[in-house]
Amino acid sequence: MTLKAPIRILADENMPMIDRMCEGLGEVVLRPGRHITPADLVDIDALLVRSVTRVDEALLRDSPVRFVGTATIGTDHLDLEYLNRVGISHGSAPGCNAEAVVDYVLSAVFLLAEQQGFDPCRLTWGVVGVGNVGGRLASRLQAMGCHVLLNDPLRAKNESGFTCLESVLSDADIVCLHTPLTRQGDAPTYHLFNESRLKQLRPDAVLLNAGRGPVIDNVALLNVAQQRPDLQLIMDVWEHEPQVSLPLAEHCKLISPHIAGYSLDGKIRGSYMVYQALAKCIGATEQQSLQTFLPATAAGAVAVEHLSPAQVMRQVYDPGVDDSLLRATLTSCATQAEAFDRLRREYRVRREFSSLQVQAGQQSSLYQAMGFKLAEPTDLP
Repeated sequence: MTLKAPIRILADENMPMIDRMCEGLGEVVLRPGRHITPADLVDIDALLVRSVTRVDEALLRDSPVRFVGTATIGTDHLDLEYLNRVGISHGSAPGCNAEAVVDYVLSAVFLLAEQQGFDPCRLTWGVVGVGNVGGRLASRLQAMGCHVLLNDPLRAKNESGFTCLESVLSDADIVCLHTPLTRQGDAPTYHLFNESRLKQLRPDAVLLNAGRGPVIDNVALLNVAQQRPDLQLIMDVWEHEPQVSLPLAEHCKLISPHIAGYSLDGKIRGSYMVYQALAKCIGATEQQSLQTFLPATAAGAVAVEHLSPAQVMRQVYDPGVDDSLLRATLTSCATQAEAFDRLRREYRVRREFSSLQVQAGQQSSLYQAMGFKLAEPTDLP
């Protein structure tokens, strides 16, 4: 079946601007993504979701849906085999929030470093999964002068410069996970970090997961954390979210409710990429550019002379806020999962590092490498 405008579109209510973007394509209905059911799709032509919606035969059977788009980098919540088999077109938003996730990683690690008195730039970083997010993180870290070990077995088949996972575990002081979630193929990532591998982390290592929760066996992680109080855990994603293990959270230095990529810029970019894919599918001409929907950058510039990098980062994003908000929900088992979703749904406006102009003087190259925009002379007070 070929779709032609106008069509009926059902979209996750947490996709900002999606109704404005798609208004020229047809009627847009907004629903909470985690609660979309087959009954919602009886007269829907296109379904636009985020990662909280599992899209498979059980959801789509007997529906008229002919296009599925996800405003996320990953597609593990889509049954692509089923979509391809029944001829449903699909699209995603690779890289839409990659910069925001990198901002999150740097903010979290530099906050931890400030609290514990170490310099992240003098340590060895390990990046596991060097795709849209991991590749950008590696590029920023290398520009900052950090020593970076890259692990990506699929890319390593055809490219040089990659390190085996065992070497990353033994040699990296900070290990960041940015793999997709896969259960089959040459390099499945489900429970990639099992108990055996977790035990191989070097003393005082920082382990950060801002990729997919089940890449780490969370039961094994709790067992190892109980035996290894030296490990520094930063967790944005959880194996059974929206359920979060309270005992595991208590062993983490920083926690958050799967919001690493939740910048306003990234969300709008994700919505726009899905809109583009849908417009192409139905042969419609895009009416407005992405810049139409992105907010303006902040006026003026911040002088960083007397500020630490962590303090400058907090001018844009403070991971301690998300840590406090999530921890406050964990003692009420009856409503914890609902509160997890509410934190995501009602997430505050957060911009990316590039929205902040800095006056950095001799540190200009460092702050530019981190992702901030250097102030032009006309922007200075």
